[in-house]
Amino acid sequence: MTERYLTITLQPDWRSGLRTAAKLAKANTYQGEVLNFESPAHFFGQLSEKRWEIVRAAQGKGELSVRELARSVGRDVKRVHEDVVILAELGLLERTENGGVVCPYSSMHIDMYLKAA
Repeated sequence: MTERYLTITLQPDWRSGLRTAAKLAKANTYQGEVLNFESPAHFFGQLSEKRWEIVRAAQGKGELSVRELARSVGRDVKRVHEDVVILAELGLLERTENGGVVCPYSSMHIDMYLKAA
């Protein structure tokens, strides 16, 4: 199986992001995956420090239960479950058939360029 990797981008023009993703999808080889945010506020609103901690705790560990994740980050199971739901909606974590959670990416890159108006 191909190692999966993710590039997180910040592009206010979401149409441009879709066009770029479409070009990558036409390639004959795996080009990685992209998660785009339209603004810094949206990025930081969705990916808090505690959520990043969950992603980092899951990365490379295979399937984990939410309880195991909560234990590894030293947080309440209910709160971790709430964050896992959001992280799964974003695609940073995936649910397994057994009800567990896995971070499918071997590496992640954040590509954020901010320019004065």
